[in-house]
Parts: sequence; structure tokens; C-alpha cells
Amino acid sequence: MTDADQVRDQIRDDAVEAALGKLDLDTKTLLLAGQDMWSLPAIPAIGLKSLVMSDGPIGVRGVRWTADDPSVALPSPTSLAAAWDPELARRAGRLLAQEARRKGVHVLLAPTVNLHRSPLGGRHFECYSEDPYLTGAIGSGYVNGVQDGGVGTTVKHFVGNDAETDRFTVDSVIAPRPLRELYLAPFEAIVANAHPWGIMTAYNQVNGTTMTEHRHLVNEVLRGEWGFDGCNVSDWMAARSTTGDIHGGMDVAMPGPTTVYGPVLAEAVRAGEVPESAVDAAVRNVLRLAARVGALEGAPAVVETAPAPVDGQALARELAARGFVLVRNEDGALPLDASAGRTVALLGAAARDARVLGGGSATVFPERIVSPLDGLAAALPEGALTYAVGADPSEEPTPADKGFELVAVCRDASGAVLGEGGLPTGQVQWIGDDLPAGAAYETMASIEVRGTFVPRESGEHAFGTRGLGAFSLAVDGRHLWSGVQEMGDEADPFEAFFGAPSERARVTLPEGEPVEVSLTYQVPDMTALPLKAIMFSLLHLGPRRDPDELIAEAVEAARAADTAVVVVATTERVESEGFDRADLCLPGRQDDLVRAVAAVNPNTVVVVNAGSPVELPWREDVAAVLLTWFPGQEGGAALADVLLGEAEPGGRLPTTWPARFADAPVTEVVPTDGRLEYGEGLFIGYRAYEKHGVVPAYPFGHGLGYTDWAYESLEATADAVRVRVTNTGTRPGREVVQVYLAPVATASDGARSAVVERPASWLAGFASVAAGPGESVETEIPLLARAFEIWDEEARGWRRIGGAYEVRASRAHGDTRLSATLDIA
Repeated sequence: MTDADQVRDQIRDDAVEAALGKLDLDTKTLLLAGQDMWSLPAIPAIGLKSLVMSDGPIGVRGVRWTADDPSVALPSPTSLAAAWDPELARRAGRLLAQEARRKGVHVLLAPTVNLHRSPLGGRHFECYSEDPYLTGAIGSGYVNGVQDGGVGTTVKHFVGNDAETDRFTVDSVIAPRPLRELYLAPFEAIVANAHPWGIMTAYNQVNGTTMTEHRHLVNEVLRGEWGFDGCNVSDWMAARSTTGDIHGGMDVAMPGPTTVYGPVLAEAVRAGEVPESAVDAAVRNVLRLAARVGALEGAPAVVETAPAPVDGQALARELAARGFVLVRNEDGALPLDASAGRTVALLGAAARDARVLGGGSATVFPERIVSPLDGLAAALPEGALTYAVGADPSEEPTPADKGFELVAVCRDASGAVLGEGGLPTGQVQWIGDDLPAGAAYETMASIEVRGTFVPRESGEHAFGTRGLGAFSLAVDGRHLWSGVQEMGDEADPFEAFFGAPSERARVTLPEGEPVEVSLTYQVPDMTALPLKAIMFSLLHLGPRRDPDELIAEAVEAARAADTAVVVVATTERVESEGFDRADLCLPGRQDDLVRAVAAVNPNTVVVVNAGSPVELPWREDVAAVLLTWFPGQEGGAALADVLLGEAEPGGRLPTTWPARFADAPVTEVVPTDGRLEYGEGLFIGYRAYEKHGVVPAYPFGHGLGYTDWAYESLEATADAVRVRVTNTGTRPGREVVQVYLAPVATASDGARSAVVERPASWLAGFASVAAGPGESVETEIPLLARAFEIWDEEARGWRRIGGAYEVRASRAHGDTRLSATLDIA
């Protein structure tokens, strides 16, 4: 920090103290409670603007969930981590800061740095990795980038929210050592390396204490040991106790207007249950956040001049390609030969109707989506591409999308229109004040989703609903169904509120002829609800054809083409917020499709669009396998770039992919009697595979490019590793040099090694390097002191473990190219 920065920090601190001194108790406690879904109240008397927050990790939604104000949709966090490049993550963060400023947002509710403890985690697409070091490095880059743009971050979910089942109540039981070395480690690294302005505490308990009340982890560890001086925000509806939360170090209870803070907190102070000094400490943190983002008069913002503008579409396309992981490429099947006369058969419903982001609170509405079919059709010569559906990952109706043009019309009890808003799909998701202009919960009696539908296929089309309440459905002027959808057996409130998709009627429609559609929802009385929200969907499912016939058509298309590209994917019913997965299988008949196509075309390339691992039982039978995660709005364009060799697939696996679900060492995500025991201790991810001698389908860190690399030299000290590599191929490329440490047991330290249980090896550093054909590059990778330390549970502190270590320069975990022995004191 420069002298000028220190002066500005002091000015900010002085402004915060001056503002705090002017506030009475009631105003202070109001400032700690959300005034609505996304913001804190303004206090004009002290020059404080309303602080505005917004989801999420891959795009900035803003305060309204609407297609009328679209957002750039970047690739999923797993994709960003797969690039293994903190500077690339920083560039992504700067773009999101630009989006936040455009939408009037001060604080981004991201990044999510919980770990991929089990492959069943349903929300892992929103997290980075199974490894704490990689997670901390990518998260630090992301936070630095967002805050470079003058926008705050809230690193989440602190801590132990590594699965979705019973996430509001589960007690994550984690021993002190794995808690420190694994689950707290990314948060600690980000606090040290990126100085985040916010942290979000999770719903769950850790070792018997709810995280919003966890005085030890928040006040003693996060603030005391690590020096975090930012604002601690509850996850939405996580705050449950006025006295417990304020004593536990939680600054802000979200959302409002009814929370455990505000007037009830003021009453607790007056009753002597809470010292006013605790309220002052929390208000000071809120005011410091406001000062940093430029929302407090008299306090200079940390960033007064925004960084240079970022081209969102171009960066989204680059990020996608850099995150694609090529895990198999037999005989150079990729890049494709695009010479004259070569043909490609593109197969799979997921190639036409692309899923570009994960489900849940992080969803945004991009201005455009480039599907794999769009991307390849634009890149290949006319006549070179054929397409067949082959297999659909979903047999359920999904929110009305392709061919629909819809609006949501809000009416009062008399039928008068109060307001209307555009919808990109049939999904309505309004929370708090997230309503069309003119509409209000108090006066709305009904909401009609209406518009036109132009069928892409002739046949019997199914229409349905999702959501709780009373509906009326009409298509082409015909009333088809009225009824009430009741609460199901969903355990998670988020999932329950959405409801299960239900088919309501079928209509035979001709291709290309527009019809009117209408779904009317009766708005219930929400007067008594602390949080007002409306969530329902108009669903659609196209004509169902015999699955065997669809596969047969795809087989014929594949047989006639030089190359077959099959796109397979998960769905929102497989990976989303609010629930975990039951298995790692691809839904529908997609595996059958791949097998059938591979049997007739040896040049079969499979593109896997999933946010986290899935089983690939046919992986040895195809020429190439490319993992694209959820690739964001430009995913199809990036896919064409990579398949045709305009860009190299730059990714390496951020998490281990098992051959079968049964091989995964850690699978438990369902609590027993409310407790989820992290009984595996230190051994998750590649650490567990190595311990149990299980060979995965693809190891952590694995990924192929379009060139070859020779590892030529390795020099190691206790502080850094220098590695020299040469591009021995014919194309420019990028390599991720990974450094792992492995303790070497010797006769003299055998007794000590028996006492200190450690993984057989762990990631200690990495670097992404680029070189042209024949060029060599040398990179220096720092080794942090923490890489040689363990958390000593008896001493309650970090302890350095000396002795001999093998330092491995690797292309993936277990794929060591060079090694050296290092003695550590």
C-alpha cells in the first residue's frame, strides 16, 4: 500500500467514525437490516446512499429479475477454475464490476468458494474446485477483479456449506484440522490476497453452532486471526436470532424489511441483552463498505476511475474456450479437419437447446445465447453440417423457451392492468420488490403469462405448470386446464417454492404456425409473509417421438458424415441450487445415443455440458471427449473455435472425474439426525483417490491441448520452484505447470510420520504459460510456507513439518514429469 493509499484509508476511517457518531440507536439498528430484498436503507442526514446488492457469480442480475435489463452471462465458476489462471479470473471480475456499475449495484454476492467435497453436490457448478489452494487462487483473482472496478464482493458461503441437502439446518461436523486445512483455507487465502470487502455467512451449522451466530469462526478466526475488516452479510433468510447473530459477528441481516435486526435489535440493547458497542461495531463495518464503494459522502471511494471498458461478448467467448477441458483426443481427432468437402453431423437435443448456466439464485438473463448448433452453423461452410436430435436429456416439460415470445401482465381484482414485463422464458421469478413497474403485492390479483408460440415441429405439444397455487391454461383460444398445484415433498424451501413440473394438457399443432398461449396465476394473499415472492412457470414439451427412432436417425446422420459431434448434458432437474444429486448418470437416453453413434463412426467427438462430474461409460469408445461445463452465453461460438482449431482448449480439471459413482471415495451428502459427518477428514478429491488406490477416469489437473510439451528442468528451494518447459509441437499453446509436494518417509522420521497423518501428495502451486512451436519458457512458482504446515489441534495453531519432500512438476495429479527432493527445516 502506498502512502497515498494510507492517507485515503485514514480519510475513509475518519468519515466512517464521524458518520457513526451522528446516528442514534434506532437508526443504527435499521442500517443493519435490509430494507427490501436487495438493499440497505439510505440515511441522507449523514450522506449515506442505499447500498445495493445483487447475485451472482457468472453475471450481475441487478435488483430486478427481468429480461428487460439483460446481463452478460459468463461461464460457470467450475469453468473459470478449469482455466487455472487467476489473472483470467481477475479479468472476469472486472467485467462483472462493469456490469454492476451499469445496473447501479454496489456489492456482488459472489464468489462461492465452498469445496467439491463429494461429486454429488448439486450446486458444485457454482463453486470452483475440490482443492483449497486452487479455489483460493481463483477466488482471489475474481475478488481482486471485481474490486478493481470499485464494486464489493461477498465471499460465500462461510463455511461448511458443501452440499445442498437440508442446507438450512444441517450441522456440518468437521474436525479442527480438515476445517482449517481444507474448508477455511480458501477464505483465508482470499482475505490475505484480495482483501474482500464482504463475507456471506451460510445457513448451516458447523460443529453445533449456526454460522450466523458462530462467534469463534467469525469474530475470533475471520476477524481476529485473519484481520478481515469487511462487512459480514447473512445468506438470505439465514439470520434467526437477534442476540445470537449480533454476538456472533453478523453485521447485516438480509433480506428485509422484516429481519432479526432493526427495531427488535434496538429493543434488545435497551433491555440490556446486547451492548450498544456490538451494534456500533457492525454499523462501522457497514459504513466502511459504503465508503469503499463510494456511497458515503466525505469518504473517497477506493476506485474513483473505472478500469478500461471490457467487451463482454468477446471475454465471455475467450473464458469459455480457456475453460474447456479436452480429456481424450485419440490420434489427433481434434481439431477437426475443416477442409473442403468434409462434413460434420451434430447430434443431441443439448446441441440445439443449450444450457449455458446453472439453476438457482445465480441465474441471469443474457441478451443472447449461442448454442453449439448456432456456433458450428456459423463457422462451417454451407452444406458441411447436418443436425439430428438423437436424444433429449429431459422428458419433462421445461419453462417455455424456443419459439415463444412472452410477457407477464399483472392485474388487480377488477381486471385492470397494473403493469407488465418481458419474459425471456415462461419462468416468472419475482422476489421482494422485483416486480414490473406499477405492480404491487397488495393490489395484484392475477398474473397472466401470455404471448405467441411458433412450433418448431408438428405434432402433439405438451403444456404444463410449475409453482404453487391456482392456475388457468389456454392455448390457441381454447381453455385447456384449471386447477391448483399443492406443496410436494421437497425438503428445501427454495425447491418447494418452485414446485415440481407438471404436465396439464396436450395440443396438436402444426410447425411454423403461430398460436396464442396464456397461463393465468391467481396471486395469493401475502400480507403475513415476511418475504414476498412469486415463482411459477409456463412449461412446454415438444412432440415426443420414439427414442429408438431418434437414435436411429442420429446414427444414419453419423454414418454419412466424416465426423460425428454428440452433445450431451445435464438438466436443471439434475444440477441446481436446493438439492443434491442421487447419482452421476446423464439423464435420458444420451449414453445410448453416444454408444450407437460411436459404433458407426470412429471419428466421434463427445461434448459434455455439465457443471460437475458425470459418468462417461463410453469414454474409451469415442475419439475425443471435450468438457465444456456450463459455458455461458457465447459457449457455442467458443465450441466452434475449439473444435475447428481457432482456439486451443485451455482447461485442466479442477475436480477429479470418477470412472463410476461407486468409485468416488466421498459420497455422503445426506445428514443423519441433522448431522453431516465429514468423517473422511483430510481426504477428499484427489487426496482420497490416492489414499484408497482408486484410479479415476480423469485425474485432477488433467487436460490436453493441441500441442506437446517437454519438461526440461526443475529447481526447487523452500520458497519457489523454477520449471522450464518447451513447446515441442507445431502449434502455439498453453500449458499449466502444476507443482505437488509429497512427504518422503525416512528411517529417521518414521515415528514422526506415524503421528502426523498427511495426504500422500497435495497441490502447492501452479502457473499457466504460453509458447509458440519450438519455444521454451521458464516459470517461477512460489511455494508458500503454509504448504509445509499442518493445523496442530492440540496447540491450536499452525505447525511446520520439516523433513524431506519430493517436489513434483506435473501435468496432472499423478502425471509427474520432473521431480526433486527438498529438505525442509
